[in-house]
Amino acid sequence: MTDTAQASPAVPVTVPPVDVGLTTAEVQRRVAAGLANNAPDARSRSLGDIIRANTFTWFNGLIGSLWVLMMLVAPPKQALFGLVIVFNTAIGVIQEYRASRELAKLSVIGEVRPTVIRDGAETQVAVSAIVRDDLVLLNAGDQLVVDGEIVRSRGLEVDESLLTGEADAVPKEPGDAALSGSFVAAGSGLMVATKVGADSFAAGLTAAAKQFALSSSELRDSVNRFIRIVSFLIIPIGVLLVISQVRANQPLDLAIQGSIAGVITMIPEGLVLLTSIAMAVGVVRLARRQALVQEMPAVEALARTDVVCVDKTGTLTDPGMSLREVVALGGPDDHRIRQILGALGSADPRPNPTMDAIRKDCPDPGWQMTDAVPFSSARKWSSATYPQGTFVIGAPEMVVPDSGSQPWTEQARAFADDGARVLLLAEADGGAVHADAPLPAMLPLALVVIDQQLRSEAAGTVEFFTQQGVAVKVISGDNAATVGAIASRAGVPDAGDPVDARELPTDLAAMGEVLDSHSVFGRVTPDQKQDMVAALQERGHTVTMTGDGVNDVLALKKSDLGIAMGSGAPATRAVAQIVLLDNKWSTLPQIVFEGRRVLGNIERVSDVFLTKSIYAMVVSLATALLGVAFPFQPVQLTLVSALTIGIPGFFLALMPNTDRFRPGFFRRVLLFAVPAGIVCAASAFVTYQLVTAEVGDVAAQTYATCTLVVVALGVLLQSARPLDAVRIGVVLAMALAFLVVLAVPALARFFSMTVELGKELTTAAIVGAVGVAVVLALTPLIDRWRNS
Repeated sequence: MTDTAQASPAVPVTVPPVDVGLTTAEVQRRVAAGLANNAPDARSRSLGDIIRANTFTWFNGLIGSLWVLMMLVAPPKQALFGLVIVFNTAIGVIQEYRASRELAKLSVIGEVRPTVIRDGAETQVAVSAIVRDDLVLLNAGDQLVVDGEIVRSRGLEVDESLLTGEADAVPKEPGDAALSGSFVAAGSGLMVATKVGADSFAAGLTAAAKQFALSSSELRDSVNRFIRIVSFLIIPIGVLLVISQVRANQPLDLAIQGSIAGVITMIPEGLVLLTSIAMAVGVVRLARRQALVQEMPAVEALARTDVVCVDKTGTLTDPGMSLREVVALGGPDDHRIRQILGALGSADPRPNPTMDAIRKDCPDPGWQMTDAVPFSSARKWSSATYPQGTFVIGAPEMVVPDSGSQPWTEQARAFADDGARVLLLAEADGGAVHADAPLPAMLPLALVVIDQQLRSEAAGTVEFFTQQGVAVKVISGDNAATVGAIASRAGVPDAGDPVDARELPTDLAAMGEVLDSHSVFGRVTPDQKQDMVAALQERGHTVTMTGDGVNDVLALKKSDLGIAMGSGAPATRAVAQIVLLDNKWSTLPQIVFEGRRVLGNIERVSDVFLTKSIYAMVVSLATALLGVAFPFQPVQLTLVSALTIGIPGFFLALMPNTDRFRPGFFRRVLLFAVPAGIVCAASAFVTYQLVTAEVGDVAAQTYATCTLVVVALGVLLQSARPLDAVRIGVVLAMALAFLVVLAVPALARFFSMTVELGKELTTAAIVGAVGVAVVLALTPLIDRWRNS
């Protein structure tokens, strides 16, 4: 063998001996030559990247520019709003870095570890440790992590649909190319790595399609839409304010101060921060429950889920299986049948759980295999040929098409109704068996009955989803009666009426009708699973798919949220947004609760943040049109924002919330914020106009601020519903903090909030109370609008 490690990566690939592979020294030379699989993870960011991304933002640029301008024309206290840059950046960096560290720890646990041949032995290595010319073993469910060339194939079929869109698995023979990002659908084989790292096919897709960014989500899109609207309004309103302040005989420095105060208040600067914090905290909380969140928007999909599709095996049932019984059908005796089963069980070096259960109970007779067709979820059978005969094992109705009329049919159905997996062992009656052709005439030999154990937590999890109004759909490749029996034991509604997926319509609309009226489906192919998810989505459902097998990959990718078991096939873990590393399906309720908490609370704080933006716009426009002095100083609005929005919003964003998130986020928030913002603005402006003649512009600003705080706290109280002791306590604490500012002379002077007991303060309080009453009166009407 000629070692190519010293040459450039363009030198032709060398195939090492298939029984030896590379030596340790050859691997080290390839690593030194830069031929290791060190493609950067485009979904992760370094600390430096995190700091830059949180510092150089549109918000920070705008607020920073206004802060510099304010420092030039006003005392430093009027530029206090500039501290939001420091707080936003620091909190954003800390939370994202904390979340990234938690995810990094879990990623190591859940990382795919391919098997390579080195120094004559099979060795599991990290993905990044694979080097060019490595021999990589391929088995059903494995994801290809580097590009390669097949050097050995045993019925190897590779699914490239995630890369090319081609639905059918592609048979691979020695000499064929294999692309990273595809996965093994059936069979096994060996390939030599030809392209690694950034040169591989998947790395190119990753760079183009998996940049570190939130996937499309209604929440983020709605927040960004409002920000765009505000961005377009800032410049014209700012110009109008400056012109109006100058025309109102305000000195230029005061005119600029008032204009900046109006513009700054329009910006929902903390909303994006709190959204990111809430999601990051959700990710960390889920990580502590051994749930690896691979895409941040998965938290949103959790909250919106109204249908959960589950695979039976490994999800409702424990991953392991056991051989319960072998029922001879009048042919060979029991000893001979067990010899055949032992040979079939040993035919695949890495059998699936069903064949593993058979292999444990039936010893290998040592027969010499001459040909084989591996199991696939689409065929639902496998075969092996020996000098003693060609034998097939699989779903009875797939092995013998007229199985419904066989003498053993009722016996097989009875086992299936009891929740067992029933296989038919048969011998080919003179014909050859090929993967891409119908089976020849088959001679039934025995029924093989496999037991599956229901997960202890399955019934409780199903009950939770039922109580929460989330439909559970069990979709499995197993016999429909078997799936129905298991689902019934788990408490799935309508499990007694299972549907054989072979009878499902192919039209998605018609399929959706069947899916809405039934809960359990058997004999589902991988392509059908994907179509079933699509059909549910077309009917307006938000679909979460859970699974652990290679037959679940396409459905996991198609669903709004894919959740894989940590013990599942590498391909399922690779495409899922969330991986349950402890394999506990009972974690799902907590995941759903976390998603609802995050989304519900973000909507709650969005109500008050956008209310602030609305009242800032209304006050600014009224000031410009009426040609009066701006009714607030910047430092006063900083105080109002902190006590009625920023500080309470931080606490409200992290409180429990179990309401399911509904579509229409942007509409609902605006239906609350627009009337609430108008009431806040009108109340403050009325107070300003009523007391200006008595105390002058500067003092009137103080009383207008008092009114605004009263009404804004009323708005906060309505947004915090449903009220409990903690939420009421947060609002009361903010009211008490404002009273402290008024009562402590040093604080009152700093925030320009020096007031005197008298009719002006009484006026401010009365107008504020009227504003709160209007908000309370409007609330039932707003609630009806939001829920319509």
